[in-house]
Amino acid sequence: MEANIWFWVIFNGGVLLLLLFDLGLFSKKGPDGQPVAVPVTTALIKSAAYVGLALLFFVYLRMTYGATEEIRHTRSLEFLTGYVIEWALSVDNIFIFVLIFAKFGVPPAYQHRVLFWGILGALVMRGVMIVVGTSLIREFDWIMILFGAFLIYSGWKMLRSVGEEDGDPTQNPLMLWMRRKLPVTSDFRGSAFTWRENGKWMLTPLALVLVLVELTDLVFALDSIPAIFAVTDDAFIVYTANVFAILGLRAMYFALAGIIHRFKYLKHGLSIVLMIVGAKMLANWFAGGKAVPVEYALVVTFGIIAGSIALSLYKTRGQPAH
Repeated sequence: MEANIWFWVIFNGGVLLLLLFDLGLFSKKGPDGQPVAVPVTTALIKSAAYVGLALLFFVYLRMTYGATEEIRHTRSLEFLTGYVIEWALSVDNIFIFVLIFAKFGVPPAYQHRVLFWGILGALVMRGVMIVVGTSLIREFDWIMILFGAFLIYSGWKMLRSVGEEDGDPTQNPLMLWMRRKLPVTSDFRGSAFTWRENGKWMLTPLALVLVLVELTDLVFALDSIPAIFAVTDDAFIVYTANVFAILGLRAMYFALAGIIHRFKYLKHGLSIVLMIVGAKMLANWFAGGKAVPVEYALVVTFGIIAGSIALSLYKTRGQPAH
């Protein structure tokens, strides 16, 4: 079953309402009118709420999305599998966000605004990439071979990079070019992205951070979008799984930023998942269909991700939060 236009309109309308609700209700300001840091308790509640919404959407798909019981069963499991993959890759994003905010010295009170606009941009970028990817797969089904090979390579590359020191985001070529070519204030101007100084409009360092956050998500999307295409070819399922994972990313950042250093085996798990879904994609193409049932993909994916997180927390028990 392909989602008709009303599925897209209603879903995106709901996402817009969630974002407005989040921005209006949870974006608290201090006496000076500036945002305040998001409390961990609030972040945990919001993270759980977004996971709960994703599970409710799974139930909705299971009951309605398809003309037959078999289609509803398959599509709903494809969504859940894709969501688990995208959620895990979103957690991996947090490692980079923590590094970016630390290197640029972004105060916790301003991180909320950066992540809000960063996630909004990520939704647009991923929507475009999903439309393009779906069109390419339908026109040239052999591109699945390239996607599968790319995922296996990405997983292997991620596994080899475990333990290596992360680069300095302030030395990113794009950042250096922007500082060289564009007017940038010497320090932050509250939570503003632009600032008028001496009659001249300038970017603030917070705007550079936002650009870097968007760039980071684009790089991660190069892995995550092909990965979910290994699970389903339904554009609506691919899109909704991505959206639910991204919506919870900002809350998850504030919930996990202090303990993300304890997820030491998550990259191992993610690299294995990427290689497995890449192999699944190749197997499906050469077999001319679903060589690996989606139920198996869900169990294996969830098992590896949950196992890597559980092992990480067990091995690092007793370590203090940062």
